[in-house]
Amino acid sequence: MPRICFVGAGSVVFTRQLLRDLMRMPELLEAGVLEIALHDIDPQRLAVARATAEQVVTRLAPDAAASGRVRISDSPDRRSAVAGSDFVVNMVQVGGLEATRRDFDIPARYGVRQTIADTLGVGGVFRALRTFGLLRDLAGDIAELAPDAWLLNYTNPMAMNVWWLAEVAPAVRSVGLCHSVFWTVHDLCELVGVPLAEVDYRAAGVNHQAWLLHWQHRGEDLYPLLRQRIAQDPELRRRVRVELFTRFGYYPTETSEHSSEYVPYFLHHDGEVERLRIPVGDYVGISEQNVAEYEQARADLAAGRPLDLGEDEEVAEYAPQIIHAMTTGRPVTVHANVANRGLISNLPEGAAVEVPATVDRLGVHPQAMGSLPPQCAALNRAFLTVAELTVRAAVTENRDLVRQAVMLDPNTAATLPLPQIVALCDELAAAHGDLLPAWVR
Repeated sequence: MPRICFVGAGSVVFTRQLLRDLMRMPELLEAGVLEIALHDIDPQRLAVARATAEQVVTRLAPDAAASGRVRISDSPDRRSAVAGSDFVVNMVQVGGLEATRRDFDIPARYGVRQTIADTLGVGGVFRALRTFGLLRDLAGDIAELAPDAWLLNYTNPMAMNVWWLAEVAPAVRSVGLCHSVFWTVHDLCELVGVPLAEVDYRAAGVNHQAWLLHWQHRGEDLYPLLRQRIAQDPELRRRVRVELFTRFGYYPTETSEHSSEYVPYFLHHDGEVERLRIPVGDYVGISEQNVAEYEQARADLAAGRPLDLGEDEEVAEYAPQIIHAMTTGRPVTVHANVANRGLISNLPEGAAVEVPATVDRLGVHPQAMGSLPPQCAALNRAFLTVAELTVRAAVTENRDLVRQAVMLDPNTAATLPLPQIVALCDELAAAHGDLLPAWVR
C-alpha cells in the first residue's frame, strides 16, 4: 500500500517530477510496500518511463529500493495497470505535438492568436473534445477495477475535464490538480521579499483564472506591498496579469501567457501584444522542448548517464502531497478543482471550480468560499460559459454547441465574425480526424 497508477507515464519529465517528490517522503515509504504502475500506449515511451522510475527510486530511496518496499511495473494495457490502484494519476495529452500544432496553425490562418491553447478558446475546446472519450473510458475502468481509487487529473483543459467527469462518472472520486496557485504565491512572495513559509493565502475561481483572495504575512495584507512594488517598476506593469490585477483588484493565479487568452482585451490588438510582451504561439515551442527533453532522457538512459532529477527543487506538486496525506493521515491543504456544490455561490452550480481543500485519511474536503468579488465572478462566468457548452456538446453529441462554445469564447469573439468561427471549427474538426468522435466531424 498504496498502489499508484500513472496513466500517460510517457510524459517522462512529469512522471520523473512526481516520483521524485514521492521518494522524498520517508513516512510514505515506511507505510508499507509502495507500488508504482506505469501505463502508456507508446511502448518506447513506456520503456523510458520504466527506466526513469527505476533510476529515481534507486538514487533517491536506495534503502526502499534494496528492500523491495518500492515495486515498479509497466503495462501497455490500461486496465491491468489501473486494477487495484488506490490512486490513478492522469497526465495524457491526446494527439501529442502534432495535434497541438493544428490547434495553433489553423486558427492562426483565420487571424486568431493564441499563446497556450490548452484551457479555453478554440484550442482548448478541441483539446477537450479529444480528451473526453479517454476520461470516460478511464473512469469506467476505475469504477470497475479500482472503485475506491482517487482519480488525480493533471490533463488540460482542467475545468472542462473535471466538469465532464462530474457529468459522466459522478461516482468516481476525481479531483483536478494544478500547481498554478502555489507558484503564483511563491513568485509573489519572492517579489515582495516575504518568506513563503510565513504566508497565509487562499485563492478561488476556476483553474487558470482563480483569484488570490487572501494573502497575508503574519496577519498583514500583502497587496499594498505588491502595489508599491509594481508602482516602482515600469517593466512589471508590462505583463497581462499585472494589468488584470490593476484593473480588477485581485491577482490571477496563472501566467500572463495563459491569462491573455481568457479575456477579449489583449490578443486582438497589436499594440497590447507588444506593450504586454505576449508570446503568441508560445506553447508550440514549449511542446517541442518537452519532446526534446524526452529524447534527451532516452539518450541518457541508453548511455547509462544519470538523469537530472532536480533534487534541490521543493516538493510543489499536489498529487504526492495528497497521496502522502491520505496514506499517513497527516493533513495538508492544497488548491483543488472539483464540481461546485455550494463552494462558490456566484458561479454556476456543478461547474468545475478551484478552491482550497483539506486532505486527510478520509479524502479531499473542499472549502466553501462564499461569493467571489463580483468583477472576478463575471470574468469566471464568461470562462465557464465556454466550458459548459463544450461539456453539453459532448453529453448530447451536438456539433452546433461546439461552434457556439467557440462563438462565446472572449478572445475568438473579439477576433472573428460568426461565419468565420463556424468555418474555423469545421476545418479544425476535419483536420483532427479520428482523434475526435465522429459526431464532431
